[in-house]
Parts: sequence; C-alpha cells; structure tokens
Amino acid sequence: MSDSHLPDRRSSPTRGWGAQDLSSLRQAQQVTVHPLPAEHGTVIEEVESGWVGAVVSVEASGGVHVVSLEDRLGRVRSFPLGYGFLFEGRPVELTAPVRRAAAPITTRTASGSVAVADARARVARASRIWVEGTHDAELVEKVWGEDLRIEGIVVEPLHGADDLVGAIREFQPGPRRRVGVLLDHLVPGSKETRIAREAMQAPGAAGNILVLGHPYVDVWQAVKPHLLGLPRWPDIPRSEDIKVGTLRALGWPHSQQRDIAQGWKRILAQVTSYADLEPSLLGRVEELIDFVTVED
Repeated sequence: MSDSHLPDRRSSPTRGWGAQDLSSLRQAQQVTVHPLPAEHGTVIEEVESGWVGAVVSVEASGGVHVVSLEDRLGRVRSFPLGYGFLFEGRPVELTAPVRRAAAPITTRTASGSVAVADARARVARASRIWVEGTHDAELVEKVWGEDLRIEGIVVEPLHGADDLVGAIREFQPGPRRRVGVLLDHLVPGSKETRIAREAMQAPGAAGNILVLGHPYVDVWQAVKPHLLGLPRWPDIPRSEDIKVGTLRALGWPHSQQRDIAQGWKRILAQVTSYADLEPSLLGRVEELIDFVTVED
C-alpha cells in the first residue's frame, strides 16, 4: 500500500486522530477499527508519537479517561482513550477496561500456604522439629510459625548438635513421637554429616527420625543476600567465628554478644516470606514438617 493514500499527518491543522483521518485510514486499509478495552499489561502503540508501552492504569481526569503506558525502559506516558492506537499492528479504539466482579481473595501465610481463616492452634503433638540454635528457630518461626501452630508442632533449638544421639535416646522416639532435625552445613565430609548418620542409626530412629540439612555454615546465609544489598554473603575464614566475621565484613558492630544479637535482628527483619529464603533451606523445612505431621 502506497503512503500517498494515507492522510498527511504533518500538514493536519489538528493533532490527534480525527473522524476524517480515521475514515481515510479505514478506506485505505479496508479494515474495521474495533474497540479494545485497555486491560492492564496490554501492549499498545500510540500512533502520533510512536510511543509503545504496556497499560499500567486507566484513570478519569477532567472528565476524560486517560491511559498510562509504560515502555520497556520503565518510562510512563499518558494519553486520552479513544482512536489513534495500534494493537498488534491494527488500529483500535481504546476503551476503558470492563470492571469485573472482585474475585475471592486467597490469603497465604508467610510460607506460601493457604491461610485458614479463624484457625486455632492445635494442642501440641508429641513430635518435634529440632534445629541447631536460637537463630534457626526464630527463622523457622517467622516463615512457618502459623502453619506449625495449626499442625501442633513445636520447634526446639538443640544449642548445638554434638550430642544429637544422646538427645534422641532421651526423647525415646516412636511412631507417634517423631523428630525431624535440621542441621547446618550438611555437606559431604562435614562433622554434621557424621552426626546425621549416627543419629539415623540410633535405637528407635528407624522410621521415626529424619535428619536433613542445608549447605550453609550458618542459617544466616540461607537469607537471600540481596535483601541486605549484597551480591553474595562474604567468605569468612574457618579460623573466625562465622557470625563475627559476617558482621565485620558488613561493617556492623561485632565485638560483643549483644552485637551479634542485634545483627541477627537486622537480618531477620528483612525476611517477610518464604521468597526471601534460599530454596535449599525451604525444601528441607517443608520435608521435615511433612515428616512430623504424618497421620498414622
């Protein structure tokens, strides 16, 4: 189709697409201009300016509906609804989006589970989840606490896993008295791997004890580092305490125990849901919850 058959936009005394222009365009292209609701996310081109962007909002301004289009660089421009837009290369009349009845809102817990309205905490089961320390317990509580209360599962810190076999022997596990254990740094050749193997072989452990772990030296590193503005967690020499070294690398106070406590509070405050944790921790905790909540 020759450009000479199209209306000359440069010589038009008015800006925008008028009825005469649209009529000429219809005749030249022999197409029907269909109305198109400006639904959120629809990619539109405004013909006169050549602006291409996705619909981000439609608002009434001075009695006129205005559509805002965001381009691929995040810039936003607004235009009156109506003619003068292209959708997938075809001219359309952009109209206000159709209002739909609000869908029921599904509320989710911090772990991503569907929240149970007005749910009461269940009486605690005999089964338990054990973690190595207080920080591990606080992190699990923040993300999975609501789920665990509904299931009646208590999370207890071991304050060190060196005598895990002794703790299991004292607990006396059974079919309705299971223990799921979450260990730090459960990687081949580590001390924790040896502890896990011995624990799984302890008397009464078969089918009643499950020991899992994440690869991080400390549970702090299971928090995604970008939440603290870091590309990755700092590498700390084995000769230095992981928490002290991490705080030192972050430039935070680190000389006293209360500094470590405050540092952890700052880190934990950045966690709002499961999406803020590394998948290698998420999967292990979910497995442990399933293990201790199985109904016989």
